Amino acid sequence: MSLYELQSVSKVFRKGGVDVRAVDGVDLTIEAGEFVALEGPSGSGKTTLLQLLGALDRPSAGHVFFEGRDLATLRDNDLADLRLNAFGFVFQQFNLIPTLTALENVELKLAPTSVERKDARQRSVALLGEVGLAERAHHLPAQLSGGEQQRVAIARAVVVEPRVILADEPTGNLDSKTGTDVIDLLAGLAARRGSTIIVATHDATLAARAPRRLGMRDGALLGEPVPA
Repeated sequence: MSLYELQSVSKVFRKGGVDVRAVDGVDLTIEAGEFVALEGPSGSGKTTLLQLLGALDRPSAGHVFFEGRDLATLRDNDLADLRLNAFGFVFQQFNLIPTLTALENVELKLAPTSVERKDARQRSVALLGEVGLAERAHHLPAQLSGGEQQRVAIARAVVVEPRVILADEPTGNLDSKTGTDVIDLLAGLAARRGSTIIVATHDATLAARAPRRLGMRDGALLGEPVPA
């Protein structure tokens, strides 16, 4: 059984009296452990597709199967459980709580889970070391560079040991060198844990670091390889 199977998935928004097909009839299969890049310009539908994969939204038509379960048929509490335990999210905006230290930002992700506080602290400290921020664990976000803040955000996403890491333009606020380092870090963390990683990006250079690249235009999946 594939990790994901999408069948004729569409997402339609009503805007100014007109239907906008953000995702248009997508068929897609993703296996566990893959590193997939969704590549396309702004407005191509890649962010909407990522939200459907992460159970942040429901399709207007079609089916999104995750581990054999149709996400559209699950109750809200079941979807919330998946978002908490199965999916780790990384966004362009780091979304760190400014009054909490790097360590506290990571620990907070484990607060709603069954992980005991002592174990949460140990896991968070170890993960900050893994992303190269052991000496910055007690710094506030404002005391960290953009690249360091995104490393904290990555640690926060990974600390729950998710089966899938979903990253939406994770390098959009970073320079090219830092962005490349962040993508490589994210891929390495996912590989060591056996997690699937799906990245949405407009940057062809970064998308090229993924073994599987899928182009998107006007809500449609172009498939592989991505055209020049």
